[in-house]
Amino acid sequence: MPGLNLTRSEAAQRAEILTVESYDVTLDLTKGPTVFGSTTVVRFSAQPGASTFIDAITETVHSITLNGTELDPDELSDGVRIQLPGLAADNELTVVADAPYMNTGEGLHRFVDPVDGEVYLYTQFEVPDSRRMFAVFEQPDLKASFTFTVTAPSHWDVVSNSPTPTPEPVEAGPDGSARSVWRFAATPRLSSYVTALIAGPYQSVRSEVSSADGRVIPLGVFARKSLMQYLDADNIFELTRQGFEFFEAQFGCPYPFEKYDQLFVPEFNAGAMENAGAVTILEGYVFRGKVTGAQVERRAITVLHELAHMWFGDLVTMRWWNDLWLNESFAEYMSHLAAVENTAFDSAWTTFASVEKSWAYRQDQLPTTHPIFAEINSLQDVEVNFDGITYAKGASVLRQLVAWVGPEEFMAGVRSYFSKHAWSNTELSDLMVELEAASGRDLDQWGKLWLETAGVNTLAPELAVDADGAIKDFAIIQTAVEEQPTLRPHRLAVGFYDLKDGKLERVHREELDVDGPRTQVPALAGYPRPDLILLNDDDLAYAKVRLDPQSLATAKAHLKDFAASLPRTLVWGSAWDAARDGETPARGYADLILANIAHESDSSVILVQLRQLATTLTYYVAAEHKQETAIAAADKLWELASTVEPGSDAQLQFIKSYAQISRSEAQLDRIQSLLDGASTLEGLTIDQDMRWELLTALVVGGRQGQERIDEELERDNTSNGQNAAAQAKAAIPTAEAKEAAWEAIVVKGELSNALQASAVAGFMRLPDTALLEPFAERYFEAVPRIVEERTHALAQQIVVGLYPAQLTTQATVDRTDAFLAALPEDSAALRRMMLENRDAVARALRARAADA
Repeated sequence: MPGLNLTRSEAAQRAEILTVESYDVTLDLTKGPTVFGSTTVVRFSAQPGASTFIDAITETVHSITLNGTELDPDELSDGVRIQLPGLAADNELTVVADAPYMNTGEGLHRFVDPVDGEVYLYTQFEVPDSRRMFAVFEQPDLKASFTFTVTAPSHWDVVSNSPTPTPEPVEAGPDGSARSVWRFAATPRLSSYVTALIAGPYQSVRSEVSSADGRVIPLGVFARKSLMQYLDADNIFELTRQGFEFFEAQFGCPYPFEKYDQLFVPEFNAGAMENAGAVTILEGYVFRGKVTGAQVERRAITVLHELAHMWFGDLVTMRWWNDLWLNESFAEYMSHLAAVENTAFDSAWTTFASVEKSWAYRQDQLPTTHPIFAEINSLQDVEVNFDGITYAKGASVLRQLVAWVGPEEFMAGVRSYFSKHAWSNTELSDLMVELEAASGRDLDQWGKLWLETAGVNTLAPELAVDADGAIKDFAIIQTAVEEQPTLRPHRLAVGFYDLKDGKLERVHREELDVDGPRTQVPALAGYPRPDLILLNDDDLAYAKVRLDPQSLATAKAHLKDFAASLPRTLVWGSAWDAARDGETPARGYADLILANIAHESDSSVILVQLRQLATTLTYYVAAEHKQETAIAAADKLWELASTVEPGSDAQLQFIKSYAQISRSEAQLDRIQSLLDGASTLEGLTIDQDMRWELLTALVVGGRQGQERIDEELERDNTSNGQNAAAQAKAAIPTAEAKEAAWEAIVVKGELSNALQASAVAGFMRLPDTALLEPFAERYFEAVPRIVEERTHALAQQIVVGLYPAQLTTQATVDRTDAFLAALPEDSAALRRMMLENRDAVARALRARAADA
């Protein structure tokens, strides 16, 4: 048997054989803590006499009935697939099974709230995990109608894609507890990966929104009982209404489902999931303390992203996973557009440049980069493709496409696309046909260059100035790396900036098409040479940008003086690119951040710059300068936190970063004093989440240990508290503590996804990399078994999170090369993760050489 994987050819063959009409799924959630009952009745047509299989990851298959004939489960089921021989023209299949609850964030996830002992369930099916809850033809192009019937404890709420029915009391369970059954109405035709079940004593807040077609759509926001006091439902409803208004107008299509619920669920692996009418969202977006503006904005973008998927993804769905990029990129682009044009988050394009595009540029320079339109030959290929190309580069290129064809023309094509393909499956070509018709542009060559090739181009200005300071010649030079040599067409703007009354203000903007290695810009001839020239002003294009020497000098001296946030962010990005590429010294980049970050107005930009500062200090600063540079950076952050506006977003971020990188005894003294309340910083609230951050910093510094962690957990015995304690425990800087963490993560493997992620993060908090040395070889020995035995989500946490990158030496690169050389050919996912791990160390070695 082929195991958990499904190939594209298998899916195509199955789609040729059959058409699925409906699923009736009956679930019993009262059978105890390990398994649930799952009975599936599937009605489908097929080529008479053909054979196929249905996917079903089960604990036990009790019976299989095909067209009234009992089949032998021992003969036909291997726990992953059920073989279906001798099909008729019209078929009815009944599978009665028990399936396991998961604690990995995949399938039907089960969580016990430590506050009150209540059980909470939710599903996560993308990519291939609806088969963990019921028997299903697990591929997106076999859409069907789904009817769920659920037996659960009577005090629970049960939510699915259709509106929640009134529960009917049934006979008490074996333990005497009250039970009820929820009989949901059938859904429209959906792909199985966007079906959903969320069950438990969730509490909710209700509202409604008027759709463009006059319907009143019920809205619900849900969370665990112990978190309801922190839930800002009004903000979620406001964003949802703004999203409804914007998307319905842009798409020319009313919201396609009967209701819209948003459920904050525990131990979620991603940011959110676009289940039709029942979106699940990372519980971390329920803020129980003071958070940064960046986090609030990210929640807003997430809400809008998932809402956009109701049309692009759920109403119209990709035929196969090679168009996953279009699904995610479209939602990513539209969420930022909606935020800018119809919410209070009108600087979202600045965030997009700082967060999404920097992610894309990083991913696109890895040895594993791939075209946006990637060949997806199996489910294993999909699982490693939720990356910066699929989301961020794809969305960046869509933004470039909008500039290329025109915003109105783009949306006209999208409206036609929804009108023609509602409730069906499509391919990229279906959308491109509509965009070509709406815009009159031939997009064939554009698509080949942008979607079917990998890599990022670099753009630089080349200019000549006469004796009076006027530009007499201006050109844009486009280059590509040898490994990815494609040069692409770009629609972009060139911005001229001059210092006026201490501010860098734009004095001219020229928009044009760039193509080939050199593009002349005669329209700029005769203009006075400005203080700063910025290519890709307004961030329309997807390209790395370099500044000419005079502009670079201006930027370094006046980065804080840009009147607008977006051009400043583009210059931040250019400086980061140069440091990562080993073109400029890492310590110079750290100095640039610390000299300008207090003047940055955008919370998300501050967040990104401080993350990049931490990366620079850990990996890119030359080894002989690391300690002194980190201590000086932390001291500067403390100074900034003490002098910026009390209670400001910047102050909160500076303190968080300070706690992360503090090293010296004096710095740890300050942290201890803040935690104990012996000293205060005006405006800074030491809430419970901040207490954990400060305590973990003290643990890493050797000031506190397990006893103090246990005391804090007793104070905060919540899910958040347990995760924070797991991280702090794994961060204890002793050989014994690191060994215990390794045993829990790698050897036993019993932690839930969230606890494992926390323990991995704590394990890698290292005041001294010597603590990591005993585990480097053990890592390489353990990884193949981990990938074979764990689910993808848990394996990826370990393969990426425990890689000994902080042993930033050629020896680590060489050992990784040896590991890769010995990998079997069928290890594509593991090979990709290890190549990316290796690249991080190789890049760090180049950056350190430039900083020496």
